[in-house]
Parts: sequence; C-alpha cells; structure tokens
Amino acid sequence: MEITGISGGFNSHRLSIAARIDSRLDQVLDRYGAGPLHEPVCHALRGGKRFRGFLVIEGSRLYGVEMRQAEFAAAAVECMHAYSLVHDDLPCMDDDDLRRGRPTVHKKWNEAVAVLAGDALQTLSFEVLSDPACIPDPSIRSSLVNRLARRAGGRGMAAGQALDIAAENRGTEIGLDGLNSLHWHKTGDLISWSTEAGAILANQDHTALRAYARALGLGYQIADDLLDETGIASVTGKRVGKDAIAGKATYVSLLGVEGARRRAGEQLDLAIAALEDFGDDASLLRQAAVFAIRRTY
Repeated sequence: MEITGISGGFNSHRLSIAARIDSRLDQVLDRYGAGPLHEPVCHALRGGKRFRGFLVIEGSRLYGVEMRQAEFAAAAVECMHAYSLVHDDLPCMDDDDLRRGRPTVHKKWNEAVAVLAGDALQTLSFEVLSDPACIPDPSIRSSLVNRLARRAGGRGMAAGQALDIAAENRGTEIGLDGLNSLHWHKTGDLISWSTEAGAILANQDHTALRAYARALGLGYQIADDLLDETGIASVTGKRVGKDAIAGKATYVSLLGVEGARRRAGEQLDLAIAALEDFGDDASLLRQAAVFAIRRTY
C-alpha cells in the first residue's frame, strides 16, 4: 500500500491529538502542584509536535484501547521525551540554547535547574504510568513502566546518547552500521515504546509494530540530520548546522544530502510496508511516517 503524501485531514487530526495530550499534561501538572521546579518543567513540556504521544494514541486505536488510557500513556512518554531534551541541551552534552523556538531550560534558568527539571520529568513519566487512573490492572501498569524504563535507560535511549558522545569525543568515524545502532537507541527506542504502548494497554502481543517502529525511528533521525544541514532555525525552532561544526557523524556526513534523502525514503517504504497486515485501520500511522520522515521542521 503506497502513501505518497499526507491527506488534508491528517494535520488537523494530529493537532487535535496534540491538544488532547496537552490537556492531559495540564491535568497532571495541576496535580503535581507548585514548587521550585514547576515553572521549568512546564517550560520544558511546552510546544513540540507531540509525535511520540500521537503514536501512542494511534497505536492504541488499533487495539480498541480507551482514549483516556491512551492519553495517560501519551502524556508519560512526552514527559520522558522532554526530560531527554532538557539534558541533551546541556553544555556537557549538545550545548544548545534554543529548543522548540524558546530558550533551553539551562539558558532561561541555569544548569542545576535544568538537571533537576529533567530528573523531575523523568520520574513524572513513571508516576503517570503507575497511576491506577491510567489503567486499573496493576500488571499492565507494571509492564508499561518496566518497558519504558528499559527503552529510556542504560540499554536504550541513554545508551544511544552515550554512544553519540563517545563517538564525538574520539573523533573517529563510526560508519553507517554504528550510526544505525546509535540512533536506534537514541531515537528509535522511545518511538518503539510509543508504538507498542497500545498493545500493552490492551494486553496483546506488542511485537507486531516493531518493524514499523524501527524504520520510523531511523527515518526520523535521518530527517533530523537533514534539517540540521538544510533547515532554518526560525522554522525548526532549534539551532541548525551544529552537527557539522562539532564534526559529528551524521547520515548527511556519511551519505551526503541526496544519499541521506534516498535512505530516508527507503525507511519510509519499510515503515509503510510493515503496516500491511493492519489494512486501512493503520492509515493514520502510515501518514504519520510520511509526516515524520518528510517533515520540514
């Protein structure tokens, strides 16, 4: 089943889902209460495409999961993603001063506040998932928490970030296979959890969307690399050109712009093909892959 573009209703639907996730996050933060980290946490969560949350919602729809339950899982993964961005932006990591079109947390406050705000966001994601309001069955809540911990931790997203820093510090070429492995963890693991969450909520086999998630995660990162090379900061909402300045290995540095675009197209084809068994029910996930891999911001 070929998808050549995004339907007219996709973006409005995506924005509607983002608004629902934002509303759930507002409720979570209201319960979280005021404190010294409340404003930095809210700042870190504000804005963004809510793409991982969207994947949770649409993946859940395939399994007939109640929207309320999916919203909790979507809010949790957006907290985890926001934490990763706050820490990734720190001077000891990627040293960025702009995120989602606004100053990064350490620029608006300071590095200590940014570290603590990231810590708070990470633990908040687990607080949201472990709340019985997410889903009454404690075994399912435990599975969601356990899998998110593995996807985000030292065998997942954090491992990918560590590999990225190590490669940059060594100043050696890691090659395409190494870059794929690095980004499968750094970007793909959280996307994978997002696509699997609906099946876990429904207590169904969660491996059916794994091939889709893998292709989507790598395609998403290739799009990021292309935007860093060819994008405009006022459109992307973050500093561009930083990878080349840092001498980092990227899909663009290894394959060139046109080669990276071809590789992104290959990942898009793989993501769409992986959804064949779901038929028309997965049409929004197909369009989500187009949106993520062909995006301009």
